[in-house]
Amino acid sequence: MIESRDDSSIKKAFALAKERYAAIGVDVERAQRVLKTIPVSMHCWQGDDVGGFEHDAESLGGGIAVTGNYPGKARSIDELRLDLEKAYSLLPGKHRLNLHSIYGEFPRATDRDEIGPEHFQGWIDWARQQELGLDFNPSFFSHENASEGFTLAHSDQRIRKFWIDHGIASREIGAAMGQALDNPCVTNFWVPDGFKDVPACRTGPRERLAASLDEIFAKTLDPKHNLDAVECKLFGIGSESYVVGSHEFYLGYAISRNKMLCLDAGHFHPTEVISDKISSVMMYLPQILLHVSRGVRWDSDHVITYSDELQAIAQEIVRGNYLDRVHIGLDFFDASINRVAAWVIGTRNMIKAILAAMLEPTKKLKQLENEGDFTSRLALMEELKSMPLGAVWDHYCLTSGVPVGMDWLEEVKQYERAVLSNRSGRLANV
Repeated sequence: MIESRDDSSIKKAFALAKERYAAIGVDVERAQRVLKTIPVSMHCWQGDDVGGFEHDAESLGGGIAVTGNYPGKARSIDELRLDLEKAYSLLPGKHRLNLHSIYGEFPRATDRDEIGPEHFQGWIDWARQQELGLDFNPSFFSHENASEGFTLAHSDQRIRKFWIDHGIASREIGAAMGQALDNPCVTNFWVPDGFKDVPACRTGPRERLAASLDEIFAKTLDPKHNLDAVECKLFGIGSESYVVGSHEFYLGYAISRNKMLCLDAGHFHPTEVISDKISSVMMYLPQILLHVSRGVRWDSDHVITYSDELQAIAQEIVRGNYLDRVHIGLDFFDASINRVAAWVIGTRNMIKAILAAMLEPTKKLKQLENEGDFTSRLALMEELKSMPLGAVWDHYCLTSGVPVGMDWLEEVKQYERAVLSNRSGRLANV
């Protein structure tokens, strides 16, 4: 095959970059091989603004808000899958899909306490065809039984029972996905319960939440099929003063019940970062889940950019040797830009950040630190910032068979002209 001039220049740049990195003790080709084995769980809800496909879908609520009205959002599961396939085709490596329970295929009206694996068989078949792993989330929002801001911590036992049954059903679905695909499904619980104003009692709701979760997790599921995670949060829309499932609550729950803790980058105070929390929680938990997002002033779930914090998150995972203990998922939704492009931008940034972290001379940096040579440590860290990461990233994309540089954007724009621009109105799933 005759190589194009661009391919040749990419390979030449890579050869020079490989020499530069070798000079500081980094094996670039090994980093690329390992990177191919690291999946990122891309979230389905970017594609349709967290609407889902329930027959009697409620308007968004329970701490969820999406802004923007860019044309072309997915109106059916078929359209969502088509958009996902386009996004995955532009990403290097093999990855995962993270589903919420409202994205099932429901031939008849089915409330959330009645859902089962049969409603997600189409996703299982599709994931097998696409060679993707699946992750899952119960949906404790946008429902009449969540209208008062409480679900699993509700004071009404009847409402708690409804959501407990939903949680139990969701775990069974996750286990069915993991078993069918021979790949463990991470089933993550985010519960938005809380008060808009200052509560008179903080203890009672937390006692009810813990008891409800204990009922949901009472049945032992094979970890080869399902892994449970619980997600903490500082505050949310409508729960500005008090969130039942705080970081401290779920850290204690995860440790005492042997569950994974989910750290969401947008769920903490603006001056807090999850990169600083990873090594602490990993001391007490065998595995954790990350929801990588970008909060701007609040948990606004912006598309992740190649920011200092994104790089720090990836560095902590690699420096701590946690690659086989940390599950990396994404959680953002932006309806103000092309939704497929949002997936591609955010996911490629996450993959690129992992690559950059793997191109550090971690052993050398730790040696300098242990020797007390903080001058050399700082100098080397600063030198890394001008190393030719871009040349290695371009080569990784090229050898993975996906567009290099900005070439992917033209593919998305062509897809928008051919597919997304023809969508208008709302379709019903049949």
